[in-house]
Amino acid sequence: MKLSIVIPNYNGRELLAKNLPAVLAACSGSEIIAVDDASTDGSVTFLQKNFPTVRIVRHQKNQRFAASCNDGVKVARGKIVVLLNNDVVPEKDFLKPLLAVFTPDVFAVGCREKRQENGRWVNSGRGLMKFKRGLVVHWRAADQNQKTTGWVVGAAGAFDRQKWQQLGGMDTLFRPAYEEDRDLCYRAAKHGWQILFAPKSVVNHQHESTNLKAFGRSKMAIMSYKNQFLFVWKNITDAGYLLKHFFWLPYHLLVTNWRSRGLLGIGFLFALSELPEALKSRKQVQKLFVKQDGQLI
Repeated sequence: MKLSIVIPNYNGRELLAKNLPAVLAACSGSEIIAVDDASTDGSVTFLQKNFPTVRIVRHQKNQRFAASCNDGVKVARGKIVVLLNNDVVPEKDFLKPLLAVFTPDVFAVGCREKRQENGRWVNSGRGLMKFKRGLVVHWRAADQNQKTTGWVVGAAGAFDRQKWQQLGGMDTLFRPAYEEDRDLCYRAAKHGWQILFAPKSVVNHQHESTNLKAFGRSKMAIMSYKNQFLFVWKNITDAGYLLKHFFWLPYHLLVTNWRSRGLLGIGFLFALSELPEALKSRKQVQKLFVKQDGQLI
């Protein structure tokens, strides 16, 4: 099976220096593609000098995570594409269990992520979603050993390239970050494809990404709220769920906004500004839906 590894990068030269050797060792024989999102830290020159076998896709303008992933998948030659953040270190045998479960009806398979918190190892990667108080909420599953998951994390997971292209890839509507991987997997699930988890496919993920440095905590929270609204407006089609969304909307704009010190309200206004784009995207993706929301969340 031809395999491609896609690594989005923005000002991650130090992370590439630290983590890319382990990626090359674990993915020997695979095509490695780095998508540089207009870095200013010399990432491209560093890759060209130290890792000449890595294919480089270079953005002249910063486009953020979804566009970087899409552009990497677009040029990939592999039937299966594995997305790895530049702060992810895969264990040497992580590919075998990841690829073993791919069948014609599987869209994506996620990895178990390990990280250290306060001196102890924490497992994640498998997440669950449900419709609650008018929004689609998500959380880390307590049981990280099951083989089903609500979505595959874009930081460490394998995707069927042909199905990815059929779905149109990650939606840049969710710029600059958050919800794009959940949105993609949710659309795939509503199309009838399986989203799975491989607990024996292990990567180490210390979450050293650039979002916090680039945006700060407040803007990150605003982006998250914005994209939660856009997720519903784009993907939810069950009439009952939509009624509940609008029923709970005043609560969120008053109570949740107060609890978030106004950040939800700002996110809501940003979401409203992108509503025309969300409705256009909604019209396009509905053509592929064969399942109802109630069957998934």
